Amino acid sequence: MKKLSVLIIMTLISFLIVNNPMTTTYVASLKTESIAVTGQTKPLLDEIKEKAESYYIAPADAKIDRVWKALPGLNGVKVNIEESYKKMKKDNVFDEDKLVFDQIPPKVHLSDLSPSPVYKGHPDKPMVSFIINVAWGNEYLPDMLATLKKHHVSASFFLEGRWAQNNPDLAKMIAAAGHELGNHSYTHPDMKNVSAAKAREEIKKTNEVIEAITDNDAKVRWFAPPSGSYRDEIVSIAAEEELGTVMWTVDTIDWQKPTPDVLIQRVMGKVHSGAMILMHPTKSTAESLDRLIKGLKSKNLEIGTVSQLLNEDRIFAEDKK
Repeated sequence: MKKLSVLIIMTLISFLIVNNPMTTTYVASLKTESIAVTGQTKPLLDEIKEKAESYYIAPADAKIDRVWKALPGLNGVKVNIEESYKKMKKDNVFDEDKLVFDQIPPKVHLSDLSPSPVYKGHPDKPMVSFIINVAWGNEYLPDMLATLKKHHVSASFFLEGRWAQNNPDLAKMIAAAGHELGNHSYTHPDMKNVSAAKAREEIKKTNEVIEAITDNDAKVRWFAPPSGSYRDEIVSIAAEEELGTVMWTVDTIDWQKPTPDVLIQRVMGKVHSGAMILMHPTKSTAESLDRLIKGLKSKNLEIGTVSQLLNEDRIFAEDKK
């Protein structure tokens, strides 16, 4: 009888607890909380880590191409997860525009290759370079420099040593404007047919003249053979003098005195990422340069020096702003 009474009392208590309005509210709140946790989005850090894989680009090694000779490498790209998280954690929402990227250098660099001329930059780098060979055309240089300055463009001027020695003020003007100076031999010979000793003399003497006239702390880094004429031995001699040999991809042929329209069409019809565009201080180029720069930029191509074009730095969208 006593056991039956205890059982009846426990049953009654259980009934009252289950049917208590407060109990019903508590259980409902537990259900709601469970649903919220189950439907919660993936934590931000995990989301960044997961999505980072889709942004990875492997670096490209420099190489010797059968047609294009030496081709520079290009950095790869990976997401810096920690820095990206720092930029997003305030809003706690994944935002592609706030991703931070690190560049990954290739294993093989241009300097690791055997001496070989360079005709263009990496095809995945949206940049071109003006190679301006100077042995005459003094009267057109000031206008060209003014146009380059107007558009905040840096070019590579390859100076004939004899010209630089005879025109030190113009050589200094080019250097003072922040442009890169290169070696275009001393007397403009056909480098393919000169002796090794003569080739070395032409290259060394030009370096000495340029560096002495311009007080240039940065050493001359590139050699452009006159008329693009060379043999393999000349490229090796230049390398021994710590110069890379550069050619070109697109020729303005401005010495033929084309109209600005013809010159611009000639360049824009052939230009591509990595192109090196050959020109001289001529009336045709001076009158075309403004429109040419605008046209290249309209194709989302940066314009930089040979050194900038051939380095391994990858260009991001924010770099173009």
